[in-house]
Amino acid sequence: MAELPELFTHIAAPTRLGIQPVPWPHGPAEQFAAGRTAAAEALTSAGSSEVAVPRDPVGRPVFPPGFAGSISHTEHLAVAAVVPGAEAVGVDVENAIVTDRMGRFTFRRRERQDLLVPDGRYVPAELFVAKEAAFKALNRIESLGDFVFWRIELTLSDDVLTASYGGESVPVLVRSRGGLALAVAIRS
Repeated sequence: MAELPELFTHIAAPTRLGIQPVPWPHGPAEQFAAGRTAAAEALTSAGSSEVAVPRDPVGRPVFPPGFAGSISHTEHLAVAAVVPGAEAVGVDVENAIVTDRMGRFTFRRRERQDLLVPDGRYVPAELFVAKEAAFKALNRIESLGDFVFWRIELTLSDDVLTASYGGESVPVLVRSRGGLALAVAIRS
């Protein structure tokens, strides 16, 4: 956890982040509660007087009007990102190892060749969280219909990682340190 704040030093304003440890026994109830606490922290920092984040009928978090947000968690950590006035936000944090088999399934051949080390600049966990964060930022666009995160295409141009699906795109900021990967996608 000591390295965690360093992951967030390059997140652009007006993004506000909330970070909460998940208490023992680290189960779904504790992860959910830590996520909502992180969301309340991010909302407060963003200037919202409303900090409750209920679920919609399909289980997605519903942030107050004017404050786009997203929540993610691992067994031990919950993170929320809020951007006032944005259309949508996606955040993902992972400490899982992406195996070669998972990478072949999740990443397109061009992504594996151009974006992954040694020829590219990303490790598999970074591309994984990038797709997850982008999915969260894009999945409320009705014209896209139902889709899965691994169908998102990642490209790098002018030092900006962009996630695209169905003619829609979103920039994604990715950071990792000490086995923890974080991505934030903001749709303005």
